[in-house]
Amino acid sequence: MNIITVKNYDMMSDLAALLIAARVLEKPNSILGFATGSTPNGTYQNLIKMYNNGLVDFSQVKTFNLDEYCGLPQEHEQSYNYYMNENLFKHINIKAENIKIPNGMADDFDTESMEYETAIKNAGGVDLQLLGVGLNGHIGFNEPDNIFHNITREVELTQSTIDANSRFFQDKSEVPKTAISMGIGTIMSAKEIVLLAGEDKNEVVQKLQDNVVSPEFPVSILHYHPKCTIITVNKN
Repeated sequence: MNIITVKNYDMMSDLAALLIAARVLEKPNSILGFATGSTPNGTYQNLIKMYNNGLVDFSQVKTFNLDEYCGLPQEHEQSYNYYMNENLFKHINIKAENIKIPNGMADDFDTESMEYETAIKNAGGVDLQLLGVGLNGHIGFNEPDNIFHNITREVELTQSTIDANSRFFQDKSEVPKTAISMGIGTIMSAKEIVLLAGEDKNEVVQKLQDNVVSPEFPVSILHYHPKCTIITVNKN
């Protein structure tokens, strides 16, 4: 696990975008895993700039998103499908059929989860997975637990995650209580992982450096990944 500390959010976003672009330049038909939330916004903006400047081509790239809220239609402004389209996909030359995001309106979330796992395997697995991290150490929506859950599944969100995400909704009662999320095993199967941790996650990164791996602190599993880069912001 390689931890890179930078001075500000822009530097973190620049470096993350460069790592993703380098992967696509090396392998034009890369399989990329994407995350949502406020942290990766700058990374996506940089990728758009690179595309507009002719520096990177997404025409052969396939993507899989980490997660999606259950019960929100794709067009809902707080769905992760909507987020990805607005913040990245509609601004680059990726093909619509190459974009995979869990269906939060599926009739059967168990079936949707298994089909998502199969789609990732059939694509050859994720080449580079972008991650954020929650204040409680969750990655994707893999919340603290007494075991690591390996595969994509429907998960119940903890109250702390619901509280953290409520800033995106007009009322806390509107925040979904469940989501479909890649499992820990699915995330760990990516050939390369890049995790972004803003200045507000300094305590999380510090705890991560204690080298204690526990499902009660899900991000700690990354100690076992052979190619994981953590980019963190610390102005000191």
